[in-house]
Amino acid sequence: MNPAVNANIRRQGTTLLTAIGIFAALLLLWTAVIHLFAIQPYMLPTPIRVASAGWARLPSLLTSLVITAAAATLGLLASIVVGLLVALLFAQSTWLRRMFYPYTILLQTVPIIAIAPLILMWAGPGIASVALVAFIICLAPIIANTTQGLISVEQNLIDLFLMNKASQAQILLKLRLPHALPSLFTGIRIASGIAVIGAITGELFAGSARVGVGGIGYAIQYANAQMETDYLFALVAAATALGFSFFFAVMFLEWLFLHRWHESARTTTED
Repeated sequence: MNPAVNANIRRQGTTLLTAIGIFAALLLLWTAVIHLFAIQPYMLPTPIRVASAGWARLPSLLTSLVITAAAATLGLLASIVVGLLVALLFAQSTWLRRMFYPYTILLQTVPIIAIAPLILMWAGPGIASVALVAFIICLAPIIANTTQGLISVEQNLIDLFLMNKASQAQILLKLRLPHALPSLFTGIRIASGIAVIGAITGELFAGSARVGVGGIGYAIQYANAQMETDYLFALVAAATALGFSFFFAVMFLEWLFLHRWHESARTTTED
């Protein structure tokens, strides 16, 4: 096997073992704090009680996880498509960028909790409203990072393309867009984590299109109303795992597209 591949496997294995060790230490610390301060289970359950509650209601937990994952995925994909198109327009027109770019950045300051009821009123309960909330939250970082990547091409490279009689479309597709891919993936990485947060926030307001069946946010409301703290923590753990899954999926795609030619994703044996 290639020495570089062996080194990469060893490095990934070490990273995984380190992460598992830190996670186990945190669980031990969590348990120790509960026993040391005699905290009641309804306030802070032990990791074992949380795991038991999640296992006992595994079918409903998985159903909620799938619903939230679907809404977050829809919102993230829509934000990637719209964000990339908007960034391409901004890169081609300085006038458009100066006029509208600040307003896209202001999306990050929108109090999503305040407008979620309006979205629910416009789109109705269910996955459409939830995905729309996730879309609004994810859009700004993708536009900001992709636009920055598209307009940061060195002027010498642009002049070289112009000397070879390249059209503006060729400059955009063959120079600016490849140059902006690392920035685009940076924006997607940021959005991938907050997509789950946006979906759960939307579910807290939009609820579910069917009574008794909903995503993690819907289940959190139910568990909180019933004072099922064990299951509430299990839902939080599931949401955290979902966020990590999105993040690592984007990291893999970034490596897949960039590792052959860009330093930011190229695997090296030097660590």
